[in-house]
Amino acid sequence: MLAGVLISPGHLEMQEVERPVAGPGEVVLKVEAALTCGTDMKAFRRGHPKMPMPTLLGHEFSGTVEEVGSGVTRFKVGDQVMSVHSAPCNSCFFCLRAQQNLCESIMGTKILGAYAEYIKLPRHIVEQNAFIKPPGLSFTEAAMLEPLACVIYGLEQFPAGRGDTVVVIGAGPVGLLQAAALREYGVKKVILAGRHSIRLDAGLALGADTVIDVDKSDLLKEVLAETGSRGADLVIESTGRPDVWESTLSMVRKGGNVLLFGGCPEGSRACFDTTRLHYNEITLKGVFHFTPSAVKKAYEMLSAGKIDVRPLITAELPLKELPRAFEMLIAGEGIKYAIIP
Repeated sequence: MLAGVLISPGHLEMQEVERPVAGPGEVVLKVEAALTCGTDMKAFRRGHPKMPMPTLLGHEFSGTVEEVGSGVTRFKVGDQVMSVHSAPCNSCFFCLRAQQNLCESIMGTKILGAYAEYIKLPRHIVEQNAFIKPPGLSFTEAAMLEPLACVIYGLEQFPAGRGDTVVVIGAGPVGLLQAAALREYGVKKVILAGRHSIRLDAGLALGADTVIDVDKSDLLKEVLAETGSRGADLVIESTGRPDVWESTLSMVRKGGNVLLFGGCPEGSRACFDTTRLHYNEITLKGVFHFTPSAVKKAYEMLSAGKIDVRPLITAELPLKELPRAFEMLIAGEGIKYAIIP
């Protein structure tokens, strides 16, 4: 089968690789849609500590069941399925402490390779984090399950109230999904900051009340103006840049919260004003990955049509044009591309 293989940073090849076969408890999907993702872009541009190269690439997907292994009862051939690419072991130190996103084996047992004609779901994913796709949801929309699960898990660390003002820094796919989810949660005001008119316009379509072009405006001044000089109740950093991490403290109110969502390059360091952090009782929290409960909530939100993710999809491209999709994203063209094998 044809698949995208990341040979080294900046070197992506379309190769013929062996088609997967379902073992006991496993399911093989014919990939119907796979979405480009910021994590894949990071790996493409600079490598990734959790993706030794050469590696298959792609982890946001949906598909049709092509083969089921022995013992599988939840799915049958022909079922339309939406899934994520990992699941916890439920028996390690962290899982037993309700921190399944930090499971000791979750990164080692994840699957990659959605930019391909077929992908295999191992037993632990089949049993916990795969679902039947509702008929009214397209395969492209269903493939948004994984990033939405990440977003929901992050937002649940600091549940925003209906009277809250939230600043989302970063108008990439994740920041846009955060704006959409916050609107669904009913917060008072969502302020989205980022670059590129296509992304900021998508933010307005997805539910942001105010958008700030950081290339044309002073972000801090704009945030303080929008919040009566008090600062936001919650600031979400979704760029993965240490300097932006550091700037969040100046935008949050006393007693407020900062969610550090964007992953910085390995070895990065950030410095914070300890006086402000201490005396103004500001909480900083890093967030990573998702839990099965967050995946289920993302599934329910998508299935119920509570979030319209279509504004995030710039275009659909055939599998052989995956390298071109990456080139366009690097050039700042588009938000997410749906790769259709």
